[in-house]
Amino acid sequence: MKKEQRQAKIEQLITQNEIATQDELMQALASMGIRATQATISRDIREMRIIKEQDTNGRVHYVVFKGDHQSEEEKLFENIHEMVTDITQVEFINIIHTLPRNANVLTAIIDNLKLKEVAGTMAGYDTILIISKSSEDAKNISALFKKYIDKTITTD
Repeated sequence: MKKEQRQAKIEQLITQNEIATQDELMQALASMGIRATQATISRDIREMRIIKEQDTNGRVHYVVFKGDHQSEEEKLFENIHEMVTDITQVEFINIIHTLPRNANVLTAIIDNLKLKEVAGTMAGYDTILIISKSSEDAKNISALFKKYIDKTITTD
């Protein structure tokens, strides 16, 4: 099976079902007669910009991160404004607090931008860690986020 066909089936599966792990995805593909290794599934997930999202019941599952006509930078600035409630810099790390269930989406946008100041990211339910190579890089990231945070958002 060609990669494009497999990826179309993967998108169909995660759109129609709540699939939480690569193993579940491999099993669902196998039930359709499609064999793929874990490494192949992992590459497909990365290429297709599939992220994990938590639903209102607390269950985490895969979703396709859909972009639109906006540039990645515009998406970042808009999402910082709409989702970020606070940012704290600790040496070369920025700790970003978001509204609930928004950390994965914002982290995917940050990762897609491949900012030179970002060495790596990690997302939780409502918290993102952005790791930089230096305190100066972290300071630049912090300033970028603080510029766009909507001060009217409250977490009460």
